[in-house]
Amino acid sequence: MEIKKFHLIGMFSAVLVCALAFIFDTGGNLFFFIIGMGILIGFTPFVVTVINESRVSNEKEEMFLEFARNLVESVKTGTPISKSIVNMKGKPFGVLSQHVDKLANQISMGIPLSQALRVFSEDISNKAISRVLTLIGQAERAGGDIGEILENVAGAVNISDKLKKERKATISTLVVQGYIIFLVFMIIILVMQYKILPLLSGISDVRNLGSAGIAGLGAPSVGAQDISNSFLYLLLIQGFFTGITIGKLSEGGFKAGIKHSFALVVGSFLMSTVAGLVFGGSA
Repeated sequence: MEIKKFHLIGMFSAVLVCALAFIFDTGGNLFFFIIGMGILIGFTPFVVTVINESRVSNEKEEMFLEFARNLVESVKTGTPISKSIVNMKGKPFGVLSQHVDKLANQISMGIPLSQALRVFSEDISNKAISRVLTLIGQAERAGGDIGEILENVAGAVNISDKLKKERKATISTLVVQGYIIFLVFMIIILVMQYKILPLLSGISDVRNLGSAGIAGLGAPSVGAQDISNSFLYLLLIQGFFTGITIGKLSEGGFKAGIKHSFALVVGSFLMSTVAGLVFGGSA
């Protein structure tokens, strides 16, 4: 991932927010809330970049399918593949338009099709599309019925696209269930932290835990902040890996789970912090 200007702005803002927390030293839950917000601000530009790259990659695959269909139709009419590509210059292919125009320009300049396709593949930087372009280049060099070969390639791409969409539609219910399960888990943890633990015998006041018998046995004192931090870390770790799992199931890649992980981590952090501010004083 290339570090851009808005990434640097995000990191600078994160450092500034964290520095303000230390300068004013508010203490308690508010201090950790400001620190957490600073960290989230620093990570947000990178998460946005990953989400945008995933969206662009999916759009590239959809537009390439349209490109392949148009190429097949043109070649089947008897037009050579090189001429067919040149004729498609200027047609709307979304995020692929500039790459298709560059490919057509290279072929018009006399660059061999195989070399132009290799450059096209490198510019697009998509594994699925690169494999298809490699097949097209090899088919063009080998000769034969290039129209039939292109039709088979386009058919394979179309089937792959349909399977991906069907899997995403089928898994969508599991994605919703994953979010619901995590929400229930988060509520259970917060109820345990602020309602159940303070009611247990001997730790009704968690601030004195350790001094009421446990510290006398040589055990270290456990404060309310320690318990609060432990539950928060548990929620953040659970949210991160739950999001990664959801992304892997729904879209077939761990990178796609970054957006789910970020949403769950932010949600759990905000919920835990709000619960601490509301119930912390009375727990």
